[in-house]
Amino acid sequence: MSGPRRLVAYLRVAPREPPETRPDLELQRREIIEAAATEGWQIVAIEQDVRSGRSPRRPGLMAALDLARSGSADGIIVARLDRLTYSLPSLARLMHDATSNDFAFVAVQEALDTRQPDGALAASVLSQASRWNPLPVEVNPGPLLRRRGRPSSTPAAVAERIRGMRQEGMTLQAICDVLNADGVPTPRGGATWRPTSLRAILRDRGLK
Repeated sequence: MSGPRRLVAYLRVAPREPPETRPDLELQRREIIEAAATEGWQIVAIEQDVRSGRSPRRPGLMAALDLARSGSADGIIVARLDRLTYSLPSLARLMHDATSNDFAFVAVQEALDTRQPDGALAASVLSQASRWNPLPVEVNPGPLLRRRGRPSSTPAAVAERIRGMRQEGMTLQAICDVLNADGVPTPRGGATWRPTSLRAILRDRGLK
């Protein structure tokens, strides 16, 4: 490849991220531009979303991916990796996309560059993982995979809301405060949510 490396900057914030942990768009932009200047990279476009990182179907991310897949850019750069996605399976699929279409991902804070040996190895492992098929637990879970204890009495919509807030970076206490303010009953019908009330719900999705 001749000439400076061409990268699309991708920025994202989520509406429900706590202000104290939310990396605002301008801060992300500055981090990326400074890194590009240091490395001699060219930022050919800047795409952004104000959306949750749970779904990969975001207009800004899709536009950045289109530029990288088409060869209009050599890769996508983010200030930190969770700006791409909060989901490990989604990250694996993105890395598979990059290796299949010969473009790179760069994450400034993690010092990840999939054009470098360590980054390329990480991308390769994740790319392979994207093709794994999870065991269909609901078909034949076997004695070691069956859930124990009482079935959850938390409505599905409430459980999904809790998981969403946690994936946005909210602390357990902050989630409790929101649920208490909204008058949402606890799984046992109580009026006060506590961090311990959330752990079983989050554990179902591998969250903490």
